[in-house]
Amino acid sequence: MRLALFDLDNTLLSGDSDFEWAQFLIGKGVLDREVYEAKNLAFYEQYKAGTLDIHAFLDFQLRPLSRHPRRELDAWHREFMASRILPMITDKARRLVARHRDAGDTCVIITATNRFVTAPIAEEFGVAHLIATEPEEIDGEFTGRVVGIPSFREGKVARLKAWLAARGARLDEAEHSYFYSDSHNDLFLLEQVTHPVAVDPDDELARIARARGWPIMSLR
Repeated sequence: MRLALFDLDNTLLSGDSDFEWAQFLIGKGVLDREVYEAKNLAFYEQYKAGTLDIHAFLDFQLRPLSRHPRRELDAWHREFMASRILPMITDKARRLVARHRDAGDTCVIITATNRFVTAPIAEEFGVAHLIATEPEEIDGEFTGRVVGIPSFREGKVARLKAWLAARGARLDEAEHSYFYSDSHNDLFLLEQVTHPVAVDPDDELARIARARGWPIMSLR
């Protein structure tokens, strides 16, 4: 197997879909601006600093999904894709994914953001395989809880290895494995692949990439 792994937020996207989803709901009046905007900004700063409590964040991010019927959420997401996500997808990002796909690599988007937010984005990129944090569903409706290991930091490595094992494969047996990411939070997985690539990296990842001789590129 030849793998091309892509982080999503601030890598394939020139922005953060998790953050933008909450801002979108605030803008629609679904979430109270005074209560939620400061929390959303605080969580985003914690993520960038590498101090994010993923379970506290997921409680914040997933609980609103449980308050609305799936049909309404899906309608909002279509609006969200058009107004917030498509403007964050650059031609460079599309070409990068297409180049790996055309080369016969197995393309996977691997992201800490939940599957509800990210599945339509992966589809927009033409990527069939998505490893994302899994929101719990009962009878097609969200409960506000998470299922299994969040796909975050060390969890990305665990989730990828489990995904590969289900296909009778191992990461260390891949002919080659690329991982594109912007964040030092993804260092755990970047260290596991044969071709780590820093994409529009944060300051800490840029420092590490330069020290280790990893490629640095921009999709902006």
